Amino acid sequence: MDVIQRIYEIGIVPVIAIDDAEKAVPLAKALVRGGLPAAEVTFRTAAAEEAIRRIVAEVPEMLVGAGTVLTKEQADRAIDAGVKFIVSPGFNPEITKYVIDKGMLMMPGTATPGEMEQAMALGLNVVKFFPAEQNGGVAKLKAVAGPYANLRWMPTGGVNEKNLMDYLSFKKIIACGGTWMVKKDLIEAENWDEIEHLTRQAVRTMLGLKVEHIGINTANEEEGRAAAALFTEMFGMAANEGDSSIFMGAREIEIMKKPFLGTHGHIAIGTNTLPRAIAYFKSRGCKFREETITDKAAYFEGEIAGFAIHLVQR
Repeated sequence: MDVIQRIYEIGIVPVIAIDDAEKAVPLAKALVRGGLPAAEVTFRTAAAEEAIRRIVAEVPEMLVGAGTVLTKEQADRAIDAGVKFIVSPGFNPEITKYVIDKGMLMMPGTATPGEMEQAMALGLNVVKFFPAEQNGGVAKLKAVAGPYANLRWMPTGGVNEKNLMDYLSFKKIIACGGTWMVKKDLIEAENWDEIEHLTRQAVRTMLGLKVEHIGINTANEEEGRAAAALFTEMFGMAANEGDSSIFMGAREIEIMKKPFLGTHGHIAIGTNTLPRAIAYFKSRGCKFREETITDKAAYFEGEIAGFAIHLVQR
């Protein structure tokens, strides 16, 4: 799979500064369990290269990149250690071109339109935006996005669980880099359970999963309209009739005019980002009915208690 596409599907890239390579593998496994199989291991520490080597060798499902790459020598070490992408805090044309010429995905740090244009001149269409919050955040990216139709960003710096969706809701952002789930004190204390918990929490924030509506199968239009009339009479729900179903109230209930997927009906789970939700569940071993996947919805294989389950783009 294309590395950029995988970064997009993961959505959040933990940025790790690690002082002890012995802690690299258990840290990576905690992130994978929590739902973020990616890491940008920064070359701020002497242990970075060895940490990368160990993660690549022992946690193959992890997408590993190198961050804070400032020199050609660091780039060579990172590539030799097995990274799939390289990130720098600023835009250095010489280092950027060197990494590109090595055939490696490079995302240099940019903060201004001038730096972004220079990166584009080197053939790049994805760059880091750093430090994101201090440079105007998502509002700045939206302001400069117009002239750069083909450019996308990975913001890092000041991104946290509270502002995460401000960034990810903007379609020009492929992912966000963050440190809040991999804080240095947690790594030093080997508190893998807390790192896993914070990672799960970040994924839940990103996906925003919640019940959107429940679909009820009926045998035919007559039975469907009769059921709708009862919901209106009993609960005062307005009926909005369509070709194949009747939505009740604020669309919490969908009455099917004929049997559809699911023995009894279906349950729709809304998400902030359908492609990322599909990728997340597939990484957990869940299977989808591929013929049902669109840009708006996707049905899981099988049923739960007689109900088909599907994701819907909110």
